[in-house]
Amino acid sequence: MRPSGRKTDQMRKVSFERNFSKHAEGSCLVKFGDTHVLCTASLEDKTPPWLRNSGKGWVTAEYGMLPRATGDRMRREASAGKQSGRTQEIQRLIGRSLRAVVDLEALGERQISIDCDVIQADGGTRTAAITGAWIALHDCLKWMETRSMIKVEKVLKDHIAAVSCGIFATQPVIDLDYLEDSAAETDANFVMTGTGGIVEIQGTAEGKPFSQDEFLILLGLARNGIDELVALQKQAIG
Repeated sequence: MRPSGRKTDQMRKVSFERNFSKHAEGSCLVKFGDTHVLCTASLEDKTPPWLRNSGKGWVTAEYGMLPRATGDRMRREASAGKQSGRTQEIQRLIGRSLRAVVDLEALGERQISIDCDVIQADGGTRTAAITGAWIALHDCLKWMETRSMIKVEKVLKDHIAAVSCGIFATQPVIDLDYLEDSAAETDANFVMTGTGGIVEIQGTAEGKPFSQDEFLILLGLARNGIDELVALQKQAIG
């Protein structure tokens, strides 16, 4: 039995609240159960120096956790003078995931920066961030479309969503919360497109290696979960 009482293939309740931020071109408060992440998309009419005069745009991401997103207060990384390796790894993952479904030439020489700030953490912050960031990105592109800057369907090629799966108490389960994540025998994050393409898989065994058969079970759970998340994204932007 999972601590939450969920079935092995049952995700936490997922919700998207669009236009959460007044000033951002696109924004979304995403909730995976008790994990809450605010995603904002900001448009800049310029590209990074290495893309100047290339005709291509760029999508990048930053990620952070508020000091009381967890049980104990965490020191702000800005006060430490540097980002942790975990933070850098997650924000690069978010950026890679979004760029996988964006036509950078159709975007033009512009940059969209996605900020993912974890308000409350209960496992799966990176997967919630990726899934909510897609909504924020979509709404930023719609903002641009209303100003005749781009056509959304030419820039945004597909949906992107992510979910965690793992082996907890010998059972393959989906969408691990903190209690499961901290005790999982195997923990994996899956990033996939709406049409079934795999963008990234991060999988780690804790103590006991997992088998190919177990991996395929986790992959199947993830595929079903991402189908569910994409359906919710479509409903949200309806």
